[in-house]
Amino acid sequence: MNKRLLGLALLCIPVLASATVSKVSEHTLRNGLKILVKEDHRSPVMVSQVWYKVGSSYEPNGITGASHMLEHMMFKGTDKHPAGEFSKIIAANGGDENAFTGQDYTAYFQTMSASKLSVSLELEADRMRHLHLLPEELKKELQVVTEERRMRTDDNPQAKMQEHFMAMAYSNSPYKNPVIGWPADIAAYTVKDLQAWYQRWYAPNNATLVVVGDVQPKEVFDLAEKYFAELKTSDIEALKPQTEVEQLGIRKMTVKLPAKLPYIVMGYKVPVLKTAEQAWEAYALEVLAGVLDGGSSARLSSGLVRGKQIAVSAGAGYSMTERLPSLFELEATPNEGKTVQDLETALKAEVTKLQKNLVSAEELQRIKAQVLASNVYEKDSNFYQAMQLGMLETVGLGWQKADEYVEKVNQVTAEQVRDVARKYLIEDHLSIAYLEPQAINKAAEQTGKSEKKGAK
Repeated sequence: MNKRLLGLALLCIPVLASATVSKVSEHTLRNGLKILVKEDHRSPVMVSQVWYKVGSSYEPNGITGASHMLEHMMFKGTDKHPAGEFSKIIAANGGDENAFTGQDYTAYFQTMSASKLSVSLELEADRMRHLHLLPEELKKELQVVTEERRMRTDDNPQAKMQEHFMAMAYSNSPYKNPVIGWPADIAAYTVKDLQAWYQRWYAPNNATLVVVGDVQPKEVFDLAEKYFAELKTSDIEALKPQTEVEQLGIRKMTVKLPAKLPYIVMGYKVPVLKTAEQAWEAYALEVLAGVLDGGSSARLSSGLVRGKQIAVSAGAGYSMTERLPSLFELEATPNEGKTVQDLETALKAEVTKLQKNLVSAEELQRIKAQVLASNVYEKDSNFYQAMQLGMLETVGLGWQKADEYVEKVNQVTAEQVRDVARKYLIEDHLSIAYLEPQAINKAAEQTGKSEKKGAK
């Protein structure tokens, strides 16, 4: 499964699927910081997350990846806590911490004993407005991010192809740019760039604090008031409309990279929950993805992998919780003796079946059960319960949407699944990328020659 589809599997279904959502307490400070608290008293621990409404989709050309770079720099110290001290304090208090950046958000989290909540909040409040961005620290972290990009993208043929695929599939949506940024932009970051990004977006009126675990709402609100209430706001200007232009025909590309196996990715332009003409369309697309790739008995696995045996692996992915219209993706790796063109034909045939024939009542019920079953996993994790609230709130859907998911999925009909397949999975809105493997040893030889030439 490629990186994007793996991300969807981790973030979309486990995050949203919850049969029951326990009471969430909400409070907003005078400076605009929203606080969401969900009690879970099964163990004496808590997770604290601070979500900022900024990610790669907010970035203009020239500073792509700035949100991710700033995420790294957020651990580089303040007046009160020098570089490296943040992590040491969390560890000394028995906790762990990290951060992540997406297209629509940047989030920071700590998992600790519930009795240590004040430690977490004090540190997060300190770096929300008092970060030190020093040239020497940026120089160090640029090397870290460059190496991260090399390992995760440049040396990973499927990830590298996915990056080129996204750049082709979108014309002007900011989703065309990688979260980590383009190499030339990363190399050109300055402290001034990151300082401006930090001052613009890192403010209480652009953030949500989410705490889930063995806590009492009043206690959390009081601590938030103590540590965050005096922080100054920023003038957060609304983003300009970022509407993708209509695609007027199929797009195809071939990516040649050193790799062992060929690979195909297909993506149809589709709406998300926030942009769909009718909300049921997003839920129907969610179920449609489950029909194709909802477990071992789903159509791609049973038909293409085990049945016809033309694919080593095949998958489908859709994320209904993005801020802007997205892609419904299909991906596959051909079996020995088969080609990516064979897979393209087979994948399109599966789409055509969904457009022509209604999913049976039995299959639809089984797929719905598969899609919703992950609520067991979600309810066992404070982290994913917090992610559920933070992500929905940050992309502008509102955390209350979590309550609707199970009901809305259960309401999806076979006719609706067929209708969204007919309306959105159309060839004129399709983009396809083929990975054409190049000899890996030849690439190594070329690298060696370049190094020798450089040595002279």
